Amino acid sequence: MIIYNVTTHVQHTIHHNWVKWMQEKHIPEVMATGCFTKFHFVRVLDTDETEGITYAVQYFAESKANYNRYIEIYAGVLRADAQETWGHQTIGFRSLMEFVN
Repeated sequence: MIIYNVTTHVQHTIHHNWVKWMQEKHIPEVMATGCFTKFHFVRVLDTDETEGITYAVQYFAESKANYNRYIEIYAGVLRADAQETWGHQTIGFRSLMEFVN
């Protein structure tokens, strides 16, 4: 199982609208690609929230091939939409993880 983690720091001024956009638009669009089987959307605790709030979304893929398909076909368009919608009001980074037995 592969976990594609996207962590995003969101400015206070857009915080509520961004969460709503994630729940109603972005996450459903990512899941509609069929590349991931489930997701977790969480708020990161124990961080400095002076300039904003940090969230993470973990998308679970059954294989690296499914993740690669997402990156190759869908990620560019979805990232561009996020950039167009929120500009520099968010800062994000991505990581790829694998379950260890």
